[in-house]
Amino acid sequence: MSGFEGSYLGANDKISLQAIMECKICWTPYDPAEGDDTRQIEPGTPFVALPEDWKCPNCDAPKEQFLVGEDPGSGALAEAAMIGGKTHALVTDFTEVWHGKMRDVPIVNKLLHVQAVGFQMHEGRPLGVLLSPWFMNLVQLPAEGEDWSALVPGAKEVISFASGEYEFIHNVREMVGGYKACSLFSPMGEFRSQAQAVDVARAVMVALFQDEHRAETDRAADIRAAREAEIAALEVPEILPEILPEAPTRRQVISAGLASEG
Repeated sequence: MSGFEGSYLGANDKISLQAIMECKICWTPYDPAEGDDTRQIEPGTPFVALPEDWKCPNCDAPKEQFLVGEDPGSGALAEAAMIGGKTHALVTDFTEVWHGKMRDVPIVNKLLHVQAVGFQMHEGRPLGVLLSPWFMNLVQLPAEGEDWSALVPGAKEVISFASGEYEFIHNVREMVGGYKACSLFSPMGEFRSQAQAVDVARAVMVALFQDEHRAETDRAADIRAAREAEIAALEVPEILPEILPEAPTRRQVISAGLASEG
């Protein structure tokens, strides 16, 4: 068996980098914060990164004979797995839309592909940016066990962040279920590469929580006015902002394209 025996049955991917392991022969612990000076293992080395020939420093039992003693990072690991499952469904769903409906639409940017960027938990719900060849949206997904299937597609909701008030559009898709989306860019013609678009998406997820941007974003009427155009090719409309006249900047992004550079 690869990995280690015990409560995880060899599934190394189910323990975090902080897991403290115990030898089931002599109960000697391996704490990644301390490492193992008998084998010149530096502090900060997780159990899963130990050499394959590493053995218990007390009884020479192999790694396979270690069990999980304590795992302070298990909650974060479970959270990451939950976010990963939800964003995988989101990306798969919109990749199918891309191949089935949008590939030959003139507004698309074929240098781009569908990607979930920067998703993290915010007030108990996954929040991040969904990037595609025809839009970039800030997306909020339901919490674990929360059912958003009754959301009314097209309904609007203003959600507050440190940087201001943002208008989200409710939507429901068969694979994803219910979700809420705030349009940042569409079309995506100003982006010259996937890497550039990803960099902007990551900047959104930083600036969103910075209160110094509030003066630029706290303009609900302007935001609503910039969301009226729709993509007719989709079963459920994706709301579009105005097209940016030049390469997007963080200031333009965090104000949904409405702030000019001064």
